[in-house]
Parts: sequence; C-alpha cells; structure tokens
Amino acid sequence: MNQYGENFRLAIWGESHGPQVGITMDGVPAGIPLTEADFEADLARRRSGAAGTTPRREPDLPTIVSGLYNGRTTGAPLTVIFANTNTRSADYANVERHFRPSHADWVAWRKFEGYNDPRGGGHFSARLTVALVAAGVVAKKILPAEVRFTTRLTEIGGCEDPSRFDDVLRSAAADHDSVGGVVECRVGGVPVGLGEPFFDSVESRIAHLLFSIPAVKGVEFGSGFAGSRMRGSQNNDPILDGAGHTASNHAGGINGGITNGDDVVVRAALKPTPSIARVQETYNQTTDRVELLEIRGRHDVCVALRGVVVVEAAVAIALADLLKR
Repeated sequence: MNQYGENFRLAIWGESHGPQVGITMDGVPAGIPLTEADFEADLARRRSGAAGTTPRREPDLPTIVSGLYNGRTTGAPLTVIFANTNTRSADYANVERHFRPSHADWVAWRKFEGYNDPRGGGHFSARLTVALVAAGVVAKKILPAEVRFTTRLTEIGGCEDPSRFDDVLRSAAADHDSVGGVVECRVGGVPVGLGEPFFDSVESRIAHLLFSIPAVKGVEFGSGFAGSRMRGSQNNDPILDGAGHTASNHAGGINGGITNGDDVVVRAALKPTPSIARVQETYNQTTDRVELLEIRGRHDVCVALRGVVVVEAAVAIALADLLKR
C-alpha cells in the first residue's frame, strides 16, 4: 500500500502530472510549532535548477490543510499538499505503450491492467519525494533537539572526488546519458536503545523507507559491504567504557538492531536516471515489436543530486517512528 509507520504514520498520494501530490502524517504530537515557512530550507535542497538537475521547475510551495491551529500541531492528522504547476503531459504520449527501459511503465500497466497514469511516471514518479521531504521536516521536529544530520553526496558516476563531479555531469550530458550516485547520512545524538531485534531493527526500518525512494538500489550501514572484506579484528568496535563509547564505528551506530549511542551511518546508492536522451531499443506494446524509442520530457542527469535531502528525510522519518514506540 502507500502507507508507512506504526506510531508516526504516513500516507502518500498523488501523481507526477496530476493536480497535486501530498502526504498525511498521523501520530504527530500536539503543540509542535510549525509554519509553512519551516519547510523551505529542505525543499530548497530538493528543488531543481542546478547543473545536472531537471529543467522542470516546480515552486514546491507547501499548503497545510489539516492538523494545525494557531501555529501549533493539534494532534490530529497533519496533511501537506503541493500543487503541480509545470507539467508537459504531451511529452509522454509516445511512451504510454512503448515502455521505457528500467521504468515502472510495463509493470504498472500489467499490475493495474492499463488503468495506471503513465504521465511522467504517475504515482511511481520521483516527483512524490517532495512529500517525503515535507514529512522529514516534521520528523526532525519530533526527534530530540540534540539529534543532528550531516548528509552529503559522496560519489557520482563512480567518482569520489567532489572537485570532479561537474566534469562527470557534463560528460554524461554530452553523451545524452545519465549517472548515479551515493548519498551518506550521518545522524549524531541518537538516543541509545531505539529499535528491536530482528524484524523491527533500526536497519530494517530505515532500509524499508530508503528503498521506497525511486532510484535507490542499495543500502548499507557502517562499514557495509567493505566490512564483508575485513577480518573480525578489523571490523569490530571495541567498547572503551561503561557509557558505551567505542574506539571505532564500523557498526554504524547499531548493534543487534538497536542504537548504541554512536552516530548512525547509512549510505544509499541511487541508480542512473533511466530517462535519457539517447535513443534506445525497447518493447512497443502497440506493434508487439522491439523498436527504437526517443524519450522526451525533462529529466535529471543525476537524480542523486536532489536525492540527498530525500535520503535524510527518510532516515529522520524512520527514527521518529522508532522514537515514539
């Protein structure tokens, strides 16, 4: 379904080219100060305009339609909506049955028997991540004030040198292609004891939400996959005192599915944007043949550029849900 959480519960809705997208948050404590201006800083981090991002510019102005009174949350479900004001649905007329590679077009057509909205990817579009960012803003207000986020793009197209990121983007754009990236989120000040063993471990709850972000194809915590290539003596985090301080943080702040007081460290790998200007061969349902497809529309060269704040929001949402247990 389109819901997440047990105590901080989300319901996300809308389509890329529909009239609006939005999110309803249930379980928001009463009395939290909140204005529409509070969303701007994080929404600006997601907004397009920089090199390598989509030319589609949406103002992304949030409208709070429930759960707020006199500048404070009421305890009732909090709903935030965003109008879609800059759509060009005609750009997608040629892909309604000529399915784009690595998109949800074909599976959506099969699962929903052709009734899905194909414009801009419909409900599968990364456009809906604006709603996740809004929920992340609220989640950060639920978390203790000492919890702090440091989130950054650590890799683009296999390059780990930030000074070369622009060159990588220009090269991909010149080739009518795209690149992926890796986002790292570090969270300090997380209380000890969040999470449960096994099915509700901190890793499983965060990963659940991260994998709901379009383009995320890999998630790791702490040393992650690199840890699998170490010996135990290298990957272990020796405990230094009764307060639980450790000599290293290969575990990424989590032991046994429970936060241990160290920084929670998680990375998400985002695939290259599948909508590229390069002509590709792919199946055409109308002709029942594999044919050349030229994808029109406005798309990111690297969706990870705007995915940094989305990853941060997902981690914040998962932690807020765990905190309220």
